Amino acid sequence: MSSPRPDAPIGIFDSGVGGLSILRAIRQQLPDEDILYLADQAHVPYGLRSLLEVRAFSTGITRYLLEQDVKLIVVACNAASAAALRYLRATFPDIPTVGMEPAVKPAAEQTNSGVVGVLATPATFQGELYASVIERFAQGVTVLQHTCPGLVDEIEAGRVNGVETRRILEHAVQPMLAQGLDTVVLGCTHYPFVIPLIQEIVGTDVRVIDPAPAIARQTARLLDQFELRSTSSDAGKTRYLTTGNPIMFASLLDGLLGESGEVWQVSWGKEITADERG
Repeated sequence: MSSPRPDAPIGIFDSGVGGLSILRAIRQQLPDEDILYLADQAHVPYGLRSLLEVRAFSTGITRYLLEQDVKLIVVACNAASAAALRYLRATFPDIPTVGMEPAVKPAAEQTNSGVVGVLATPATFQGELYASVIERFAQGVTVLQHTCPGLVDEIEAGRVNGVETRRILEHAVQPMLAQGLDTVVLGCTHYPFVIPLIQEIVGTDVRVIDPAPAIARQTARLLDQFELRSTSSDAGKTRYLTTGNPIMFASLLDGLLGESGEVWQVSWGKEITADERG
């Protein structure tokens, strides 16, 4: 591949709309940057799939984004980061890559009760990355975890304040509260969209850690490190791609980001079967 250019877009991908929480933070941090966002909704959710399968998806999407001439890739998906981040960096060493790491370190540093809860999908909990984070940063801290089954699907459907969404969250965090929880780590990029609901359930004395601002700062650091900051004086533009239904994706932009935008349907080079869609 050719060397990344400062006027090229940042590439961001996720299994679905969750990575829009990262996109939102990056645009706030880097308003002059163009962004290409790809949602692999033909395969959402990633969190229930095997790590090898998610790594294959992530590799195909990364190749596709590089073909679109992006200058930096943000893996805005905890499951994909757990399954593929190390592999992507080794396979594509010429492109700066930012990934998701559950924010256990700041949670362990900030907790007063010594009890931290992590909400994430099975793929994230199964990955080496999560085990490494726990080993490095959670000594002396009780870490509770829950996979929140069905929560990604509710958010993908735009039901961030739905009855089922509340039920899933209450089932996840109420037992943690009973054990002294005072800090919640969001280990899935979909989950920041339900922070208001989580905060309503856990109360104002419990801290909820949104990873998005830290990812945006790391993106800015890498752009500076590799001298890839946009030199344009115009506001950055965002282009949305999905492997799923572009009309449905476009309808979610208003509810999740408060904006409208054209969405293009793409395939990243792998035939999508009916079984995979289901």
